[in-house]
Amino acid sequence: MKNFAIAAAILFAVPVAAAAETTPAPQAAQPAPESAEKAPATPQERQQASAAKLAGLVRFVGESCKEAQPDYERFKAVVSAMGVDLDAISKGELLMRSMSYTEAYRKNVEESCRKAVELFGEKGSVIPGLVLRKAS
Repeated sequence: MKNFAIAAAILFAVPVAAAAETTPAPQAAQPAPESAEKAPATPQERQQASAAKLAGLVRFVGESCKEAQPDYERFKAVVSAMGVDLDAISKGELLMRSMSYTEAYRKNVEESCRKAVELFGEKGSVIPGLVLRKAS
């Protein structure tokens, strides 16, 4: 149950500001294009999708945030607690998905870094301790 709660929080909290800017306004119901990504069907697929989002966030923070850094050990523990093998998000479709999240966060680096600290920092509201402030 705890794993599901973590995944649900991640799904609704991430992507941060960058993705929100790229989301178009709702339109009248239209059939989805055949190439559209399908929503995860099983709990395991949802957990893997959440882990891919976290991997994208961790990569983004490590590469782009001047005042924050990811806690890689905490990331590994969270992914493991979600029941996702770290290798599963390190290759193939899940790696590509996580990289797309990293790119989305880069669209507004300052806001995405701020939001990452807010949601995943030491006192974060989603997964505390995943993102730490860099030592001065």
